Amino acid sequence: MPILLPLMLMQSTLGAGGSSPYASALPREIVEKKEDEARKRNTESAQFAGPLPLRPENGCLLAVESDPERSAEVARKALSSAQGRERVRAGLCLGVALADLDRWGEASAAFVQARDAADAGDHRSRARLGAMAGNAALANGKAGEALGLLAPAAIDAKAASDGALGASISLDRARALVSLGQNGEAATALADARTADPDNAQAWLLSATLSRREKKLIEAQSQIEKAAQLAPREPEVGLEAGVIAVLGGRDDAARRSWNAVVAMSPESPAATTAREYLAQLGPEGTPKP
Repeated sequence: MPILLPLMLMQSTLGAGGSSPYASALPREIVEKKEDEARKRNTESAQFAGPLPLRPENGCLLAVESDPERSAEVARKALSSAQGRERVRAGLCLGVALADLDRWGEASAAFVQARDAADAGDHRSRARLGAMAGNAALANGKAGEALGLLAPAAIDAKAASDGALGASISLDRARALVSLGQNGEAATALADARTADPDNAQAWLLSATLSRREKKLIEAQSQIEKAAQLAPREPEVGLEAGVIAVLGGRDDAARRSWNAVVAMSPESPAATTAREYLAQLGPEGTPKP
């Protein structure tokens, strides 16, 4: 079992001082997945405002994927003269285009502009835009700034009675808190996510990861089992289940989890990590150091 600890520690520190925009102590494969999810969410969430009119000055949302630079330029021009809902859409479009260009600080500011242009009673739109601003701040390495943006977004999501959105915001708050070393507050945020959306597998997975890092292996085991029930074919769940099993002295269970990850997704980064773990653990019957 001890032979795996250097690899786990190395994995847990990736992103803390490197190039990952999501600096945290969560395992590398989970952090990378969150990066992909953030970009996808910023693009997909843009659709909530409805399609923009097909006019050159404010139709950029339809072209962000093919030409984000041009889309950002179009959106800036639209934002300079837009009013009301059109201002929300222009700001949203600008934010999505800038996020696609990895200009995260500017993207966050654009999403804030869009949020502030939304009606005070439109809690769902304000929550989504605030969450997107917070995600962009996280991607920019500004965890404290992200928390300031996510707090009102959480209030709006609750006012809109949107449990799934509230859970997503709580997960982002947890990531920001972990990166700031505030693990107790992060655990509370994860509990909020599980309460708001009990079927959110990512909430249970990240809860298990944090519990494991805090050496609360009984809680971690219970949480990873729930994540596995909700997402039995998620490679990250299998990776984390194996790590928890090893730390609990159940090497055979760890081998089963990691072999399952390789079988489910043999060409994935998660499978590469699983093979590394298996190599360090050794074949069944290998004596422990």
